[in-house]
Amino acid sequence: MPIQATVNAVEKSTYAVTWSFFDETGSPATPATVNWSLTDMQGNVINARSHVFSPAYQTITVVLSGLDLALTSGADLGYRALTVEATYNSTLGPNLPLKEELDFQVINLVEVT
Repeated sequence: MPIQATVNAVEKSTYAVTWSFFDETGSPATPATVNWSLTDMQGNVINARSHVFSPAYQTITVVLSGLDLALTSGADLGYRALTVEATYNSTLGPNLPLKEELDFQVINLVEVT
């Protein structure tokens, strides 16, 4: 089930999301691989942010800004999904998939350039 953001992004500003990874026992885990994608709610990729590689640390921060948070048209309500995909190794096996999504809204400013 997607996570609903408690703080929305602001059009063409900066929005940072920190992800921490845990294994099936709740212990901190360092993934083997990590990537992320930014889409609208129909799955259209925003600003070519598809499967962006991230260094594999126990905690990562994804920083979105500028065109990542631009609204595409007057009909764009600004709903976005930030999807993180990782693999990790545990006692259950190697290369186990981990997938999560954060849903948020980009707040439309009256006049932004």
